[in-house]
Amino acid sequence: MISLRQHAISLIAVFLALAVGLALGSGFLGDRVGSSDDDSTVSGLRSEKDALSGQVNAADAFNTAVAPRLLNGLLANRSVLLVTVPGASEGDIAGVKQVLNQSGARFAGQVGLTDALIGDGSAEKLTSIVDQSIPAGTTLRPELTDSGGRVGDLLGALLQRKGDAAPASDADIGAGLAALRQGGFITYVDNAVGPAQLAVVVTGDKFADDAGARGQVVARFAAAFGARGSGAVLAGRTGSAEGGSPIAVLRSDASLSRGVSSVDDVEASTGRIVTALALANAARNRVGAFGTGPGASAVAPTT
Repeated sequence: MISLRQHAISLIAVFLALAVGLALGSGFLGDRVGSSDDDSTVSGLRSEKDALSGQVNAADAFNTAVAPRLLNGLLANRSVLLVTVPGASEGDIAGVKQVLNQSGARFAGQVGLTDALIGDGSAEKLTSIVDQSIPAGTTLRPELTDSGGRVGDLLGALLQRKGDAAPASDADIGAGLAALRQGGFITYVDNAVGPAQLAVVVTGDKFADDAGARGQVVARFAAAFGARGSGAVLAGRTGSAEGGSPIAVLRSDASLSRGVSSVDDVEASTGRIVTALALANAARNRVGAFGTGPGASAVAPTT
């Protein structure tokens, strides 16, 4: 029987082939072709690109074929909530949902953060809403005074739970979600969101240089939100671990990264599979940084 470790090693090899193919296909090859007058060299490089493209397609086909076997039952009897960040790709969101489904997870719904929240331009208004929406018998962490941490802690208290701990009441959940939505800070579909044990926060590409503290808001949200549950993963595209982007902020701060795993290549089929593997590990208190971006410790979990 093939072990999970062997599957992970296979996935690492597949991902490296994918990374090489993408690197050659964008930028490097274009520069070589554009500057060369040697027709034979151009033809040879194009042949190499075609061959690598074929390998990339084969890698994706392999991932599609192996995913059901690798993920089957991985998150059985676990409930998972999906949180999306402005700029997250719809394709990435759908891909993450697919691997969660293949893992046997129970989908607890989807909540979207808004530009008004991560832009942090209405902190006073947000603070007022958060203070009025704390569930009965719950105390938010006093050290979390920033917008991301504060709303993450509140939403975590409403929608996350550790193990078999009792969730917040339906009345408290409904009132808290409604207040945040009316304030313009989150989006969700009525009657389609419930408490969950685990969470995946999906972000997008590298944040622009003029994005201000948006990456910090997202990273602090993910850390505070995940701390209320049994495990969480912050997943983003290539570039999300650079500059002031959310995964870069998370990985640079030990107080944030010690409780939340990260995956920096969710646009790739490999990255989506790794997201499910990382979430299963997080549920066992095994947190890690995965992908090929700055701060990643491995391409995928080894166990």
